[in-house]
Amino acid sequence: MIPAISQVCTLSAPFERDIEDFAAAACDTVEIWLGKLETWLASHSIADVRTLLAEQGVAAPVASFQGGLLTSEGDARKAHWEHFARRLTLCRDLGIGTLVVAGDILGPLGQQDLDRVQVSLVQAAEHAGQQGLRLALEFQAQATFANNLQTAASLVAETGSPHLGLCLDAFHYFTGPSKAEDLAYLTVDNLFHVQLCDTAGVARELAADADRILPGDGDWNLLPILDRLREIGYQGCVSIELMNPQIWQIQPRQVAEVGMTALRKLLGQAAMD
Repeated sequence: MIPAISQVCTLSAPFERDIEDFAAAACDTVEIWLGKLETWLASHSIADVRTLLAEQGVAAPVASFQGGLLTSEGDARKAHWEHFARRLTLCRDLGIGTLVVAGDILGPLGQQDLDRVQVSLVQAAEHAGQQGLRLALEFQAQATFANNLQTAASLVAETGSPHLGLCLDAFHYFTGPSKAEDLAYLTVDNLFHVQLCDTAGVARELAADADRILPGDGDWNLLPILDRLREIGYQGCVSIELMNPQIWQIQPRQVAEVGMTALRKLLGQAAMD
């Protein structure tokens, strides 16, 4: 498994600062936060991004996230899908192989909406495959439909596309209706990305993104997830993803140093000098 850190953990810092500080903290794999990258590209080129990553020795195999694809209609759908097309091209040009797609399926929903979800997933996977990319569907705990690992895995299986898999976000796994036995639905073929965090002293029903803390520092038992990853031989990225405004105020290098130490401990990997 490849330990990584998401740029959303240091949302207040500019893109370039992230990459330089993460590299200085011996973190050589980053999950790109697309909004931050797109802001930096307003005054820089794709070549600048490639050069920065190469000079710092940092790989960027995964990017997050794309929303609005699954149930949107009319002009909103057109705008989301045009944005999606641009992001696919961006990921392709930077060698980012996996794009996380949000399962933002909100209700009330009718049968037509559910059919649209499935058609959208098939179409999105086709577009990604044409660019040589993969999509990782992240189920959302607060969604009306597919708010759990079992249903998300079923949706992915029904598309029958090798370009669509799952993103397992521990936050949505623990705060939603997923069950421990749902981990059996994860396979080496359908699991494309993993994001870890924790919470402490807050009921799961009340937990918000701002409550996310480093994995292993809170109340959640992450070991069954890690055991399942080892059982299926998962070799992809395991990212820390924290959307905590208090952590955003800390210098990126410090976040990366502490975060990677915690993550490598969980993964059973020796700390790097």
